Amino acid sequence: MAIVFYDLAGQDGRNFSPYCWRTRLALAHKGLDYEHRGTAFTAIPAVGGPDFRTVPIIEDAGQMIGDSTRIADYLEAQYPDRPSLFGGAAGQALCKFVHSWTNAVVHPGVARSVVKDISDHICAEDRDYFRASREKIFGQPLAAVQAGREDRLEQFRADLYPLRLTVRGQAFLGGETANYADYIVFGAFQWARTISDYRLLADDDPILAWFLRVGELFDGLGRKAPGYY
Repeated sequence: MAIVFYDLAGQDGRNFSPYCWRTRLALAHKGLDYEHRGTAFTAIPAVGGPDFRTVPIIEDAGQMIGDSTRIADYLEAQYPDRPSLFGGAAGQALCKFVHSWTNAVVHPGVARSVVKDISDHICAEDRDYFRASREKIFGQPLAAVQAGREDRLEQFRADLYPLRLTVRGQAFLGGETANYADYIVFGAFQWARTISDYRLLADDDPILAWFLRVGELFDGLGRKAPGYY
């Protein structure tokens, strides 16, 4: 039986969750067949019960596993004969730093730039929930959060300097081939691409070239997904 993958669904087939993109690419990297099930925010409790409040979630061999990091670790352990996501224990440990850096630096910058755009692309049944929950987090209306993003763009791009230096000198964070570190960071920019026409990266930025390379992997899995560029 194929793995069931529960992904966050928006309008017009836009699957925008950065964490779900990590899992989607991890499944593709492992070459695993899966059934994709787009899921609204408000439908998540019906998937796995009260213990699961977010996606991604996968169902495999009678088990329900949530959280992108836990899923990646599970896939690596459960399918050791498939291509490794990490290239060994050291790479797996290093991905925890990439995860922390992405969540601390990249995600906040993306969120403040496109959060209002997200609300314009989610399923109708999710709009009230999304607006109320995100305005509680930010402490202000979504339009106010996103306002002034042009003034913040230069600083956001500067914050990406370590990533820029890395992908300027090598094709992927994993070196010559992509690994789970690439999928962690890719998910953040794919998040923006799927729901906003606001360009966070300049056309000549090595990060954009890297992002497009990752999007071409697995028969263009990322590139072919609905998005603005």
